[in-house]
Amino acid sequence: MNQEIQPLFEPNAGNVAVSSPPDPEVAALPKRRRFSAEYKRRIVRAANACKVPGDIGALLRWEGLFSSHLTHWRREIAAGEQAALAPKPRGPKPEPAKAESRRNEALEREVTRLRRKLERAECIIEAQKKLCELLGLPTGEAPPR
Repeated sequence: MNQEIQPLFEPNAGNVAVSSPPDPEVAALPKRRRFSAEYKRRIVRAANACKVPGDIGALLRWEGLFSSHLTHWRREIAAGEQAALAPKPRGPKPEPAKAESRRNEALEREVTRLRRKLERAECIIEAQKKLCELLGLPTGEAPPR
């Protein structure tokens, strides 16, 4: 029974001597556990390697995990693999400064176009006013005093 404590559960490893019993005291404020990506990958690989029924449960008990952890981590790994295999956009990446300058140029062109349109409309209105004066029609404005 002089076996070393193994960092990862191995099915059929036999009995393992524990150096000290776990502390039965419960912490006043439970602390959320955080698992590294490498730890998650290692546990999922070990669970996938389990062949005998009950080995996954023993692994989870050994590591102090729940089956929901394993399910969630498997989904994370699958999503990560799909994201890694997804096609990436090609070509140069857009620069915010260039995009802003292009937008400013487009707005300046629109302002110039609208000013020309306004000048034409004002010319037409002036011509209509002169025509109304020549024909003696009311223009809808108050007569000059």
